[in-house]
Amino acid sequence: MSAQLQEALPHKIFIYDTTLRDGTQMEGINFSFEDKIRIAKRLDHLGVHYIEGGWPGSNPKDIRFFEEMKNIQLTHAKLTAFGSTRRAKIAVYKDPNIQALLAAQTGAICIFGKTWDLHVKEALNIFLEENLDLIRESIAYLKKHDKEVIYDAEHFFDGFKSNQRYALSTLEAAVDAGADTIVLCDTNGGSMPHEIEAAIAGVKRVVKIPLGIHTHNDSDMAVANTITAIKMGCCHVQGTINGYGERCGNANLCSIIPNLKLKMGIDCLDDEQLKSLTEVSRYVSELANMIPQTHQPFVGVSAFAHKGGIHVSGVKKNPFTYEHTQPELVGNSRRVLISELAGQSSILHKAEEYNIDLSKDTEDVKKILKKVKELEDAGYQFEGADASFELLMKKTVGDYESSFTLKGFKIIVEKKGDEMISEATIRVEVANELEYNAVAKGDGPVDALDKALREVLEEVYPVLKGVHLTDYKVRVLDAKDGTAAKVRVLIESSDLNETWGTVGVSENLIEASYQALKDSIEYVLHRRRE
Repeated sequence: MSAQLQEALPHKIFIYDTTLRDGTQMEGINFSFEDKIRIAKRLDHLGVHYIEGGWPGSNPKDIRFFEEMKNIQLTHAKLTAFGSTRRAKIAVYKDPNIQALLAAQTGAICIFGKTWDLHVKEALNIFLEENLDLIRESIAYLKKHDKEVIYDAEHFFDGFKSNQRYALSTLEAAVDAGADTIVLCDTNGGSMPHEIEAAIAGVKRVVKIPLGIHTHNDSDMAVANTITAIKMGCCHVQGTINGYGERCGNANLCSIIPNLKLKMGIDCLDDEQLKSLTEVSRYVSELANMIPQTHQPFVGVSAFAHKGGIHVSGVKKNPFTYEHTQPELVGNSRRVLISELAGQSSILHKAEEYNIDLSKDTEDVKKILKKVKELEDAGYQFEGADASFELLMKKTVGDYESSFTLKGFKIIVEKKGDEMISEATIRVEVANELEYNAVAKGDGPVDALDKALREVLEEVYPVLKGVHLTDYKVRVLDAKDGTAAKVRVLIESSDLNETWGTVGVSENLIEASYQALKDSIEYVLHRRRE
């Protein structure tokens, strides 16, 4: 970065998180009261400067949230209540929204107002000058109550393009009323970086108080637009964890924060706080009941995953050959994926990870490479099945002893009225050459088989009682073959300490599932022997 640009950047950036309000407007997300409390605490620990908790008075959950937060001391963040300017035809001191904002007793209040003349005329159905009164009176009233007031200029960039003079007059009204920060919002998410830059240049000619930026991702430009705004001098940044938000989402703080700190040299968080970013991303995903975005920059599980043999070889010599930053800085980790593209470097890296003694150019390495390529050609995939690959390596080098032998199983699926009944009977021989039998019912044939297998083995290996299946995926490999097509089953299992993946492939769904289930159990038992 040039010295001239570095000098022009704001010295202090304030991170304003709106996951608990704007983020909840994403389709499929609905945080409980308890979720909101837990996320607020985690965001505070992350080190953001503002946590927007919601819209007080709009629903019982948010009312309860703000009441409970009065009893919780935040260390880094300032809790913020969100609302709108007063409604037309209602005096500011009588407006229930304004009174609810004050009753929340938060350290800061953020209100939004109309900037785009289209919205004033068609959404509010009032005169343009009347809208300026709403902005002035609302902010002035809140300032009389000694509140820090952040003013969100809704639809600012669309308003600026439609009627530049009027859009700027709404900002001037907010400044005259005493707003502490003016936030420019790309509410529809349709602006481009060069439009953001031009508009902010125009704003800076008339507004001399701190500026902020709030962008949406409808054009996939939210992060780029935010970085552009910061380059133009905005010091207040609004966004959400994982980019959650209405339609295509909001600006993603999990990308913005590391870009500011690692690429632009702006210490918006300290080093230790930055290391917790990946954990926070996955924590919020978990509470949102959303599948983590695998390929999300910086914090995604694939953000530092390497598949090609040349890439792996390069990274082992110098990580910067194929990584733009160090994964550890954001709390993530490097992963080497095993596939038909793997080379010796990939195999040796995994051997080191699994504590398997292998040397370059040995017969074992060549056997493993050959086996991987054969299996992947047959439909196996080890990228999400590290446990199956570890067992494959151990089998190849002679460091594998099966913990049990399947003697046979039978599964009956019966329909009685509206009820489907699945029952599995299994017979297994364990290392001491004793046979064990079990019968179990399940929600489907695979569930019944899983329960029967665990029931029979838990007698001999009690450690399996702590293991549970967390995900089950089926992929049809040769759709043209219809019902005779091969399927690949990927299973994810977990205990209190770790999560692992296994794989099975067959023309028979039950057989493929059994392969993956068996590997999952064998992985646990082999790990316990080490």
